[in-house]
Amino acid sequence: MVMALLIIDMQEALVPVIWRGDELTERIAALARAARDRHVPVIATQQTGPAGSPLEQDGPGWQLTAGLGMQHADLRLRKTATDSFFGTDLADLLAARDVDTVIVTGVATDYCVEATAQSALSHGLDVILVSDGHAPAARGNPEAGLAPRQIIDHYNWALSHAIHPGGEVTLSAAAEVFSGD
Repeated sequence: MVMALLIIDMQEALVPVIWRGDELTERIAALARAARDRHVPVIATQQTGPAGSPLEQDGPGWQLTAGLGMQHADLRLRKTATDSFFGTDLADLLAARDVDTVIVTGVATDYCVEATAQSALSHGLDVILVSDGHAPAARGNPEAGLAPRQIIDHYNWALSHAIHPGGEVTLSAAAEVFSGD
């Protein structure tokens, strides 16, 4: 198994509005340090919005949150869709490194995390979904009556039960991702 850690949209404009954003940042930063120690590539995506938006490219909100402790060797990938593969060279970056398994973390659970995990399967990759490594908006989804914890639990269950001929999704707590090596 050749892995890469994928950190989705942990940006300055988003971390303050996601559920337990500071805790999530710390957890993902620790996972990134563990990945680097094992020579597992760390790839962070940055959602790019239109000019004048909080996610305008190169604006303060677009930047990856400093709490991640990104390193010079880490890869950064600009994206414009919920699916981190759509319109980017993510698939090529992974293929060039012979990656067959992506470790998925970041925000938001019910948008970019879900879309990217599904797309990874369609690209023939296995997915390790970090069960405590993604979060939705702090408000949850009030229109559907879902609290943040319910959204996380739902997507952990739904994605780990997905049937897809391209790959499979397994759940792992952040502290357990690298415990077996």
